[in-house]
Amino acid sequence: MDLVSLLYDATDDFPKRETYSLTDQMRRAAVSIPSNIAEGQAHFSRREFRHFLRHSCGSLAELETQILIAQRRNYLSESKTKGLLGRTHEVGRILSGLLNSLKERIPAA
Repeated sequence: MDLVSLLYDATDDFPKRETYSLTDQMRRAAVSIPSNIAEGQAHFSRREFRHFLRHSCGSLAELETQILIAQRRNYLSESKTKGLLGRTHEVGRILSGLLNSLKERIPAA
């Protein structure tokens, strides 16, 4: 959720011509991350939760790419880019840890 807020703040300064393209795509990808986590949690199934966590990982990768595109277009400064990417990497580590904790346990023979 913090990443979503940071991303919204960062995209507020994008050119108006990007409102319905890159800005919108970045915001949707960012919102999709916690939304998929919440939806997966609500299914009360470990398998479905993992499925939605993987969707969150995909949205996170999409967002990372879009952040780099925004930097190349000079919409984000190097320091803002670094901060946002640092947060995306932190969220990625959390998602990875959560996915690992939900792996199917194979009973010992």
